[in-house]
Amino acid sequence: MHAANVVVVGQARTCLHKLRRAMVRPGRDRLHGRVEIDETYVGGAEEGVRGRQTVTKALVAIAVEAPEDGSGIGRIRMRVVADPSATSLLGFVCEAVEPGTTVHAAGWPSYSPLEGLGYPHEVTVLRDPKLAGQLLPHVHRIASLFKRWWAGTHQGAVSARHLDYYLDEFSFRFSRRKSRSRGKPFYRLVQQAAAIEPTPYRSIVGGKPEKPDP
Repeated sequence: MHAANVVVVGQARTCLHKLRRAMVRPGRDRLHGRVEIDETYVGGAEEGVRGRQTVTKALVAIAVEAPEDGSGIGRIRMRVVADPSATSLLGFVCEAVEPGTTVHAAGWPSYSPLEGLGYPHEVTVLRDPKLAGQLLPHVHRIASLFKRWWAGTHQGAVSARHLDYYLDEFSFRFSRRKSRSRGKPFYRLVQQAAAIEPTPYRSIVGGKPEKPDP
């Protein structure tokens, strides 16, 4: 590839990363009503790894507004978590879900303290992992749609360091999928981009932070 083309591609990629960072509106409302929560793994197959263990894959927590009346999926939140511990998963719940909201999750022990944190907890014990998609259908549908988008659009070539921003992009697009105006999501993105702090190039590529102006 010609050197000039490499520069253009790099600049375009940087702009895309800057826009992804604007897809989370400062002070956005948390999910409410009834919310399904579960985790999924993003990455290639790992041999000899069972359950919630992982070596190279990223563990992604997903929260989905899922009304009991079956009226469809509402807004979603997705985030990479360090591990399936109570500290990681409850931190995600508190960040993504409004207190007082009924949380429908699996019987994983890490979710046990939800009631004490102000979240009515609807428990579904997954005795057979193959049935997870039937027992928590909304969150598993989102996981499936994200992986299809991730593999089809980006061919799975997303580094773990930037994965959260791609999760934000998918959530932004999905939550606005029913917009009657095709230009409105772009308008909202421009609004949000103007409302957040600028993202220096070095913070995107992982270099040393830039020194503030004197």
